[in-house]
Amino acid sequence: MPKNKPYKLHPEAQNDIEGSYAWYSQRSLDATIGFLTSVDDGLKVVSKSPHRWPAYLYGTRRYFLTDFPFSIVYLDDPDSIKIVAVAHHKRRPGYWKSRL
Repeated sequence: MPKNKPYKLHPEAQNDIEGSYAWYSQRSLDATIGFLTSVDDGLKVVSKSPHRWPAYLYGTRRYFLTDFPFSIVYLDDPDSIKIVAVAHHKRRPGYWKSRL
């Protein structure tokens, strides 16, 4: 069985998660927990099979969260996966380009 590839969160991707966490936490504990669980599950899936998800902008790939309007945008480097953004679908596409 293939080994999971380690991932590294860009500091701004961490800020994406924290900002969304803050937004959900002001509205619903269940949604907050659901969001964090969905992100965690998505990171695990991407780590397990990074080539499975489609090519996106600027050489990245993206994984769509199932229950929330977000994508995990990442680069599949040889030794690790670089998580560039956890991007809301209503946000301007490619806003994270400077993180590459």
